[in-house]
Amino acid sequence: MSSSREKILAAARANKPDEKPLPIVPDFGGDDSTERFTQVLTSIGGQVVWIDGPEQLQPVLKQLYPESRLSASPLFPGTVPVDALTSTEVLADVDLAVLPGEMGVAENGCIWLPEANMLHRALPTITQHLVLVLDHRRIVATMHQAYAQLPSTGGYGAFVAGPSKTADIEQSLVIGAHGARSLVVLLY
Repeated sequence: MSSSREKILAAARANKPDEKPLPIVPDFGGDDSTERFTQVLTSIGGQVVWIDGPEQLQPVLKQLYPESRLSASPLFPGTVPVDALTSTEVLADVDLAVLPGEMGVAENGCIWLPEANMLHRALPTITQHLVLVLDHRRIVATMHQAYAQLPSTGGYGAFVAGPSKTADIEQSLVIGAHGARSLVVLLY
């Protein structure tokens, strides 16, 4: 005698619709310029700083964040070692996280940050200040174009745009309410 569960699962398998291919997303075009990316990111509270290359990273960070207490980054030595098993107590003390971004989107100023680049899933939101380093040649015009490239960037990730903000509390804008208080994108 079969259980109710087995009957339900058998009925679901028997009535499963045929798989259909995903629709082809048209190319919406758009402006993939660094100027558009910078304009949009600045309008939502972020900042773009141009650097000549990764070798300029440390001097620029020292200039931008001279008071930074503790930083985490896979891009240069001497920072707090962070991985998926790092405790929340250690993460809570990270003042500055410097992470490599994979792709920028000009239409909304966001940057794709795959899990492998985050070091820990909570790091981009628990840090006080977030710096994302991005090759300017990796900016696309639209989210449609960005999503078309996602299968090649790994599994879990997040699109990050601007510092955290909310206006839910008495209709007052609050920066850093549930994430980083600042976002700087270093373009090279």
